[in-house]
Amino acid sequence: MKNPKVEIKETKLLSDNWYILNRVTFDYQKENGVSEIHTREVYDRGNGAGILLYNSTKKTVILTRQFRLPTFLNGNKDGMMIEVCAGLLDKDNPETAIIRETEEETGYRISKVEKVFETYMSPGAVTEILYLFVGEYDESMKVSEGGGLDAEQENIEVLEYTFDEAYAMIESGEITDAKTILLLQHAKIKGLL
Repeated sequence: MKNPKVEIKETKLLSDNWYILNRVTFDYQKENGVSEIHTREVYDRGNGAGILLYNSTKKTVILTRQFRLPTFLNGNKDGMMIEVCAGLLDKDNPETAIIRETEEETGYRISKVEKVFETYMSPGAVTEILYLFVGEYDESMKVSEGGGLDAEQENIEVLEYTFDEAYAMIESGEITDAKTILLLQHAKIKGLL
């Protein structure tokens, strides 16, 4: 971290229950040279990866649906979210992690992925970098029903939509997950399907 205008003064652990929540106090030098002290809470859950699985022959995509408590607490009536397959890196590199997550969540064993970009999804409070990929699938790659890991209490429904159906779900409000919107728009712009 190299920014001569920022000096970290103190990092205090607030919670290490599920992930890590710190309160960070830092000195920030403004453009006029005056320094001011800032205090922010920063949530560190590790980095993650997401993938849009697509079938160019059938013109379909694989998405997932699962309960997301934070959305339920903030206005999502049933808490269910339709999303691309995604998960934390768990100390793997992004490509290895997304290949692992794809099989766990969707039941498709893929071997080739294409990284399209990386993004900070909520940079004001969360440290996570999300690595986003696309990858082709076909029925020969289906090795299980998917659904996630019982040990992680995942209850994931695997969905297959035509690309046009999935893309229309952005406008209808059925898809509100940012990573999913980004990847569907990427597929549209690049003409993947």
